[in-house]
Amino acid sequence: MKVLLVEDNHELAAWLGKALKQANYAVDIAHDGEDAGHLLNVAEYAVVILDLSLPKIDGMTLLKGLRQAGNKVPVIILTANASLDGRVAGLDGGADDYLAKPFEIAELEARIRALVRRGHDRAAPEIAIGDLIFDGGTRQFILAGETLVLTPREHAVLEHLALKVGTTVAKATLSESVFGFDDAADASAIEIYVHRVRKKLEGSSAQIATLRGLGYMLRHAG
Repeated sequence: MKVLLVEDNHELAAWLGKALKQANYAVDIAHDGEDAGHLLNVAEYAVVILDLSLPKIDGMTLLKGLRQAGNKVPVIILTANASLDGRVAGLDGGADDYLAKPFEIAELEARIRALVRRGHDRAAPEIAIGDLIFDGGTRQFILAGETLVLTPREHAVLEHLALKVGTTVAKATLSESVFGFDDAADASAIEIYVHRVRKKLEGSSAQIATLRGLGYMLRHAG
């Protein structure tokens, strides 16, 4: 799952980016509104974490431009302005959630998970594919009653497919959700991670099918 973090404080951005990567997110970072606008034009994100006080293009202007262009990506505003007027302005401007600085990373992660569930029309946090269960509250996979051990990239592959269960995900789309712009990955890298996840699902009733020329689908094999 890929997140765009837009924060002009380089130290805070580096800390947040590291924490989110440790939580199995792929993270792109922009330090100003202009760079963020470019990234949003060329890539898809599960969530945007947006500071309002940005150079070049401020966060509110960027947000309003997104919504006017029809981009419905969930946006969480981060700001030092915790006033009621500030929160109302951000939400009225098209934000989906609002988090005042300072904050705990656990709360930010919980808000990200809630927005992703809402974006996939899943009120319940649990997704079952045969004997594979994805707990959206903890973002853990349980296979036949046991926690499925995955590397961060393997987790990103399986999570994206689980959130799109029963539908085809193009290889390019899956790759984009797993790798950030700063990650070095060739065209075949996503195939390697899909293969590794398949090996870990062997013997279960959850299957990653390859639809030639179209992409991958996670489905119940029974």
